[in-house]
Amino acid sequence: MASDNYRHQLVGVFGDPVDENPTILMFDAAFKAKDLNWRYQNFRVAPEGLADAMRGMRAMNFRGINLTIPHKVEVLQYLDKITPEAATIGAVNTVVRDGDDLIGTNTDGKGFLTSLKFDAKLDPAGKRVVFLGAGGAARAMAVELALAGASHLTIVNRTTQRGEALAQLLNDKTPAQAEFTWWLGDYSVPADTDILVNATNVGLYPGVGDKPGVAMDTIRGGMLVCDVIPNPPRTRFLIEAAAKGARTLDGLGMLVYQGAIAFTIWTGQDAPIVEMKQALTDVFI
Repeated sequence: MASDNYRHQLVGVFGDPVDENPTILMFDAAFKAKDLNWRYQNFRVAPEGLADAMRGMRAMNFRGINLTIPHKVEVLQYLDKITPEAATIGAVNTVVRDGDDLIGTNTDGKGFLTSLKFDAKLDPAGKRVVFLGAGGAARAMAVELALAGASHLTIVNRTTQRGEALAQLLNDKTPAQAEFTWWLGDYSVPADTDILVNATNVGLYPGVGDKPGVAMDTIRGGMLVCDVIPNPPRTRFLIEAAAKGARTLDGLGMLVYQGAIAFTIWTGQDAPIVEMKQALTDVFI
């Protein structure tokens, strides 16, 4: 019997909050489907504990880790290398261990783009997109949509510095045009918006009654309204947007597709996407 048969290969996610993160369900299903002796765990790591957590990851021979709120930008300083796309985005959501090196990449944007194309049947080329928020997830998604041909992106954020920085990044590094709008009070969505994305954590469990500050009467039929939150997938924001006649896209697809990319990066195997998606729909749909 091989000497490491009783030792799990460890991966997981560092975040705060993280208790409600359903990623563990789809990775457990993926490892079972592929008969891999791997384990995924949710680790609650406060901002001041990230440095220790990353050192612990090295010491305990983790194969990789995901990063979620609030660590996607802060983690950069603890990595040995980052991929070119992560460098452009300026945020990392997936780390893989390669020998002694920790290498950071970003699968959020690609996961969202895949969900947009396959689940919503929408090509972002030529579209006008509004992002609510300018954190790590927004940066990844906005860059990917800009590179996929979105014509104009509006970054709506309550912190001027972060919002302006993302708009400048998009203007400097992608063919798209971008602008920043200060989020003060309820945001009125421009009538020519094709895609509206909530890239904040407003509405995440347990705050299921919350929704981002948007003037809902400015949401029109024909617009695609997206939410990155996977728990619950049918957020109050999406429910009210649908009532206004908008099409909606929840965060489960993005979660599955970005996780599938991480699975392949970590294990070197094709991800069992059907089983991963089923593990989540069994719980949430």
